[in-house]
Amino acid sequence: MAEGYGVIAAVVVLGLGGLVGAFALNKALTVTHATPEKLTTYESGVDPVGEGWAQAHIRYYLFAYLYVIFAVDAVYLFPWATVFALAGFGAASLVEMFVFLAFVAVGLLYAWRKGVLSWT
Repeated sequence: MAEGYGVIAAVVVLGLGGLVGAFALNKALTVTHATPEKLTTYESGVDPVGEGWAQAHIRYYLFAYLYVIFAVDAVYLFPWATVFALAGFGAASLVEMFVFLAFVAVGLLYAWRKGVLSWT
């Protein structure tokens, strides 16, 4: 019985040793020289100019929100499509998915009626 725990303990010790060794090797091989250029703020390859405050139009947040809604929709649709053909999942899962898609369609219709989906 104890030999099973010995194998687990050996794997844990080897794993932790490898982790500590990797961090130590990284620290030993890293060359760091703090220069003024390295200490400046860096954002997407653009030098910082002016204030750090910029306002974004609310439209971009709405597009991000719509993307999240449809990404979640896709996350639910693909697993549903894989189990739909299995025995016992046919009619009930079809009705549940149409209810789910109806909620998503109502949300899309609401966004369309509010003019969120137009760029102008």
